[in-house]
Amino acid sequence: MFMMDPLYMVLVLPAILLALFAQMKVKTSFAKYSAVRASRGLDAGAVSRMLLDKFGLQRVRIERVSGELTDHYDPRGKVLRLSDSVGGSSSIAAIGVAAHEVGHAMQDKEGYIPLSIRNTFVPVASIGSTAAIPLFLIGLFMGLGPLVNIGIFLFSGVVLFHLITLPVEFDASARALKALRGAGTLTQGEIVGAKNVLNAAAMTYVAATLVAIMNLLWLVMRSQGRRN
Repeated sequence: MFMMDPLYMVLVLPAILLALFAQMKVKTSFAKYSAVRASRGLDAGAVSRMLLDKFGLQRVRIERVSGELTDHYDPRGKVLRLSDSVGGSSSIAAIGVAAHEVGHAMQDKEGYIPLSIRNTFVPVASIGSTAAIPLFLIGLFMGLGPLVNIGIFLFSGVVLFHLITLPVEFDASARALKALRGAGTLTQGEIVGAKNVLNAAAMTYVAATLVAIMNLLWLVMRSQGRRN
């Protein structure tokens, strides 16, 4: 249905294509540097433990999680979860991804304000991403203005979540690279490879934010067009 809307094609489709390109880029970059083993031979799990201990995060546990690139840090449980393709690998890509999650643990310890704000917005973003567009469309087709406004309001929360996520992710990557340099875990050449992987991952967040913004703009313009 959306693809039949010329306005959607102009506003949102280019952003979606950019997001698909970013996802492809991060997969190819991860695959490339997954084939390059770090010279010290430590796997990503061991590097994560070493970095966590170095920065006073001994209480943070490391667990395995299924899936590919499903790595994340859980601030509530103080758990760093590494995927099967990362945790046991000694590749530059895996170490870079694991160090990025350590960066989030460092943010949590320091009370990094953007991270705290993002964590607060998680429920809002979850509700908005699920309910906003259906409510908007129902309101639009049934001529229920308040429902349209609720849909736009909820999706605004999704956009705000994406905007807050950007500095959180960029900061975590910066912390990761600095920590890896300081620990001597990777050589300078290997740091460049890890940085390439993290930069590719960062582009996926930028693209996702752009998609959210364009969707919100489409919602607003469509609501105004129907009212006029």
